[in-house]
Amino acid sequence: MPADRPDLATAWRQYAAGVALLTVRDDIDDVGTTVSSLMSVSADPPLVAVGLSAEGYPAEVLQSVGRGALSVLGTGQAILASRFASAGRPSARHLLETVPWHRAPVSDAIVLDGALTALDCTVHSVLPTGDHVLVLLRVEGVPVLTESGDPLVRLRGRWTDPTGVPLRRP
Repeated sequence: MPADRPDLATAWRQYAAGVALLTVRDDIDDVGTTVSSLMSVSADPPLVAVGLSAEGYPAEVLQSVGRGALSVLGTGQAILASRFASAGRPSARHLLETVPWHRAPVSDAIVLDGALTALDCTVHSVLPTGDHVLVLLRVEGVPVLTESGDPLVRLRGRWTDPTGVPLRRP
């Protein structure tokens, strides 16, 4: 018998995870969403995996377009993580009006200049997994690479620093 859904959700809240912004550009607009289900899969070929809600618009657009970018967020970017985690959010460009960014060369998706790192990706494969899809992305380049800074972490339903201390709103 599978685990009870509320118990499983509570259990996962105990797992600290890094936070990234996934962006995709289609022929109409820029789409973005906050993800904390990102992992390195392979160095050769360079692959990462991201889990997305199967019914969500970001998964639909990413699969349709076949490319996107991931910006790994730092502790100073918690407000961006919140903006892109909200339901019914507007275009990514509107949510980033005051944030420096540029387009990744392969995916043409938005990458944040102030991210800890950014990955320019193409879709390698998609695996349906219950109510989510696991998207394997081939890393085509690293358009942003910062050698310092603290990563933003999601722990117990809050944005925290790497030590687990909750971040305060600016």
